[in-house]
Amino acid sequence: MARRTTHTAADHVPDSTDVTKLRAAARTCRGCDLYRDATQTVFGAGDPHARVMLVGEQPGDVEDRRGEPFVGPAGGVLERALADADIDRRHAYVTNAVKHFKFTPAERGKRRLHKTPGRTEIVACRPWLVAELAAVRPLVLVCLGATAAKAVFGPDFRVSRQRGQVLPPPEDLAGTAAGEGSADGSSASAAGPAVVATIHPSAVLRSRDRDDMYAGLVDDLRVVARELA
Repeated sequence: MARRTTHTAADHVPDSTDVTKLRAAARTCRGCDLYRDATQTVFGAGDPHARVMLVGEQPGDVEDRRGEPFVGPAGGVLERALADADIDRRHAYVTNAVKHFKFTPAERGKRRLHKTPGRTEIVACRPWLVAELAAVRPLVLVCLGATAAKAVFGPDFRVSRQRGQVLPPPEDLAGTAAGEGSADGSSASAAGPAVVATIHPSAVLRSRDRDDMYAGLVDDLRVVARELA
């Protein structure tokens, strides 16, 4: 019986730590089947030498059409929460664990309904995330929601149990933090960036108690701000 081949983005990722080159290469990625229905690849954006990198789940409908991460309603929540936590988004890098929009068409109209990426798609796209980390070399990596956290730590990670905690990165992300000789002169551990997991900003929009949910997000981001201080 022939073994099933697992496709990933690894063959599409160039040997480069230049975010511009990575972004250009990602436009033609065929590491999983999501590219077939999505409008375009939505790669990371922001400061290519940021001290903080924030990873969400996947682009939404607005992001898919515009080609930029976190420019829809959830992006507005994130921007406000970063400001309230005293983190300047202009000096942050934002991306997603999965670079193509996964959706199902609505029964009526042209609206496209978000569909959570599966483990196969998360694993397939992970080489891009690893490449972005190696290029940006942040001091702190923020996982926004379960999909992002599982993309970093694996399928057993639970945001509900470990949110707001400063965690070490997995072994394969060692060396992807800014260290001696980095552009900002920081002295972060060679073990990799500190990692903090929290909820995805879209959870605030879905919550019946938005104020409490939003306050929890800001509290977690303040943990990040202290790590950056």
